[in-house]
Amino acid sequence: MSETGRLRLARCIVDDGWALRRAAERFQVSVNTASRWANRYRELGAAGMADRSSRPHRSPNRTPTRTERRIIGVRVTRRWGPARIAYLLRLNVSTVHNVLRRYRIAKLRWLDRATGAVVRRMESAACGDLVHVDIKKLGKIPAGGGWRMLGRTVGNRNAQADKSSGQRSARRHPLRGYHFIHTAIDAHSRLVYSELLPDERKDTAAAFWLRANTWFQECGIMVRKVLTDNGSCYRSHTFRDALGDIEHRRTRPYRPQTNGKVERFHRTLADEWAYARLYTSDAQRCQEYPRWLHTYNHHRGHTALGGQPPANRVPNLSGQYN
Repeated sequence: MSETGRLRLARCIVDDGWALRRAAERFQVSVNTASRWANRYRELGAAGMADRSSRPHRSPNRTPTRTERRIIGVRVTRRWGPARIAYLLRLNVSTVHNVLRRYRIAKLRWLDRATGAVVRRMESAACGDLVHVDIKKLGKIPAGGGWRMLGRTVGNRNAQADKSSGQRSARRHPLRGYHFIHTAIDAHSRLVYSELLPDERKDTAAAFWLRANTWFQECGIMVRKVLTDNGSCYRSHTFRDALGDIEHRRTRPYRPQTNGKVERFHRTLADEWAYARLYTSDAQRCQEYPRWLHTYNHHRGHTALGGQPPANRVPNLSGQYN
């Protein structure tokens, strides 16, 4: 029952003189519940209708802080489960489990046993088994530089002047101030094909995939599955026709982690290219993108690949040593 419902119930009993049983039947609660809220209203008024914490005032049997630290220490250093920790420290298994849950310690199945690092990664066995596709929206840089270059006050004024002078139809074309970075990344090798495009419509996404698939084929990668989110462009018949015989998989709604490889690439892209230096114009940043992308594919070490670039995982890739 909401606070408003409790208040109405209590007022019917206390202010209007309703019998407990009548009020309980009207608000579909038990007589004891109706009595409890009525008594709290008499004591505290409307403020008493709010939820109270169910935590006890005293916990004399709570595990001591020193013991909790020992439990967490054994878990971190030895990566043992609750049963083994309980046996070592002569505690109850449920006690150890409650402590680990209270401090939100990662579960053992999430960890790499050798290093203790949290691992939540899907790994494809071969190139082309799965290609992640997604779009990142990136604001254009006004002429002379944006707020990162000139400061927020001057940069924002520069952007407004650029819109008023050269883009009078911006209200009719709200996408004119952005680039849409369409990206396809192979899950096994992390090899990336990416383009800066003007929008994220279905025809644009479908044409991008045709070019991306051709590029992957030239690299010797035959794509078998494509993973996208549930964007309208990816649910269109146009994109379905562009895929052809390639299996199309979609992420669960509100679960961008499923498409994590391309999401992580976009974060790297922002850190190492889009905002890595102060650009004086949008054209300058766009010219730099193909060079940075080549560096990413052929020269930049990748943590998940043991420090090797993505090109090293693709057999006989042309241009690998350029």
